[in-house]
Amino acid sequence: MKGLQGRAAVVTGGSRGIGKATVDRLLEEGVSVLFCGRNEQTGLAVQAAFREKYGADRAFFTACDMEDKETPAMLIAKARELFGELDFLVNNAFPFTAKALDATYEDWIHVFMAGPAAYARMIAEFVGQRKKKEGSIVCVSSISGHIAQPLRWTYNAAKGAVKQLIRCAALDLAPDIRVNCVSPGWVWTDEVAKATPDGTRASVPHAWEEYHILQKLQEPDQIAAAIAFLLSDDAAVITGHDLFADSGYLAMGPEGLGKTANFAGSK
Repeated sequence: MKGLQGRAAVVTGGSRGIGKATVDRLLEEGVSVLFCGRNEQTGLAVQAAFREKYGADRAFFTACDMEDKETPAMLIAKARELFGELDFLVNNAFPFTAKALDATYEDWIHVFMAGPAAYARMIAEFVGQRKKKEGSIVCVSSISGHIAQPLRWTYNAAKGAVKQLIRCAALDLAPDIRVNCVSPGWVWTDEVAKATPDGTRASVPHAWEEYHILQKLQEPDQIAAAIAFLLSDDAAVITGHDLFADSGYLAMGPEGLGKTANFAGSK
């Protein structure tokens, strides 16, 4: 992709799942990356694997918690020490706190402060360190930010806030910095595995075969490709946009794939 080679990025939550795949894709494209995660042992193991694959001078890990008020400034300062200046920011780390009437005050504070508020504070720190004019930011949202799901007030409300955040940020940071987000559908990550009866894809095939137009479970590297595109110069005219990287999940109506419908022209 155009405009990625030789650039520098920060990716939050980059030691597993979509974040890890995004770091991998950016390294493959020639980007130097500082990524973070809460588990130091896991992050250092991922860093070692990336350095073996891409060299020792482009992949860097630091352990932190995005809810900590000091984390955004610390991450950006560390990135400046490593790279001099940043070109890209990927806000990916986000708490999967799924509660409804049972949500406590602390639950609400946690999901918003470690989620959209942390995204916003990372954007502010990213902008504050820049001397270059041009840059690109991608935030990871979700299909959950667009639909109602049972017993998920906290998570869905926080994910829904991401779209409004990127719209406002895109307006305020134009024309130099583009800000977008992606809304993945069901992606095979450890969080999705926890939701299955036995931790395997085969146990709930209907979750992707019936709920997505493409009838397949998404992979982290596919979402990473969409993120890399939005960061790249190939997406130079795209800002304030929520990209539905969801295999058609949000486009599908109540008739689903039409397999059981016997009206409206369905066979």
